[in-house]
Amino acid sequence: MLSARSLFQEILDDDRSFRLFCSIAASGEAQGGWENGRIAALVPPSMRDLAPKITRHGADEDKHGRIFHALLRKRGLDPVEVPPETDYTMLLERRGIGLAHEKLHRDEPLTEQDILIYLAHSRITEQRAADQMVMLIKYFGDNAEVGRAIRMISNDEDNHLAYCHEELLRLAGEGHGRTIQRVLRECALVEIQVYHQVGLAVMERMGRLLGWPAPKAALLAAGIHSVYAYERLAGWRKMVTLTMPERRDALGGPATVAPVI
Repeated sequence: MLSARSLFQEILDDDRSFRLFCSIAASGEAQGGWENGRIAALVPPSMRDLAPKITRHGADEDKHGRIFHALLRKRGLDPVEVPPETDYTMLLERRGIGLAHEKLHRDEPLTEQDILIYLAHSRITEQRAADQMVMLIKYFGDNAEVGRAIRMISNDEDNHLAYCHEELLRLAGEGHGRTIQRVLRECALVEIQVYHQVGLAVMERMGRLLGWPAPKAALLAAGIHSVYAYERLAGWRKMVTLTMPERRDALGGPATVAPVI
């Protein structure tokens, strides 16, 4: 029977698919670490109180990248080049989501509007990351090889999501509510499209590596299409809703150390 558990177990058990999975994940986390580091360095003077939290966010992302690389080393595997069609962060940037790398490469202070856009973008992508980690914990949280890493990353993603909610609500209270809702909706609709595109590309690559028969590949593609249809119809609303989190000041301290894999 085809299920999310059996699908991920198949990917986990094969060195080639596991190598691709970890390489894609490590690349995305490293990119997020760099982006947050640059944003922290360029925060406008009026919002300097956010710089330590953005720095912590970037440090967590860097740590996640190291964790995925450590999982590869544990199997004696080297990372592979990430296929462009599976590069979630790059494709989001090309669609205008988040802050352009051209801007981050300059040594010019960002604007308050830039930081608002960054937080709104992060609220969307961290929701995606948190949801994915919840699913992985459900199936592999107790797995001897990857369980500890998954649990740590999931806790960090929950912190990142809580931080985005809290800071955006604070900015909304300062009069930016309409702008925040507009940016959130725009980001969510584009992110859903990119996630759909990347999901199909990753499954196509995995199918080739694992030799999936055409009916299985077609069934998985249909599942990805159905998720996309739901998110376009109603699921995007979850991504744009802001609620005060139970975890307050979730990024107020230093980043935790990566576990020994």
